[in-house]
Amino acid sequence: MPAHPIFKTAFAKVYPLYVQKAERKHRTKAEVDDVIRWLTGYDQAGLERQIAQGNNFETFFAQAPAMNPNTSLITGVVCGVRVEAVEDPLMQRIRCLDKLIDELAKGRKMEKILRQ
Repeated sequence: MPAHPIFKTAFAKVYPLYVQKAERKHRTKAEVDDVIRWLTGYDQAGLERQIAQGNNFETFFAQAPAMNPNTSLITGVVCGVRVEAVEDPLMQRIRCLDKLIDELAKGRKMEKILRQ
């Protein structure tokens, strides 16, 4: 089965859409960055480097310093698909990120988004 097209999509192409979605709901780019850093373990410089290099999602997650151990606490539906039921590990990570951005855009408190 061929890889999903999102795997080869540049993270830098989707990142501004995450920021726009959050900002439309009166959230900030800094909060988007916080969510991404929490999930992936990147520091701010590492995140900015990934964006500048134009790495695709596959590389972005492969080079992530450390996925947060609380990632398993991310549950729910994104685009009609239950995050916890996604079998492909890379697609599940992408769906987890989508879910976190959705929660941010819906006004959920950062403590809850970051599963603290």
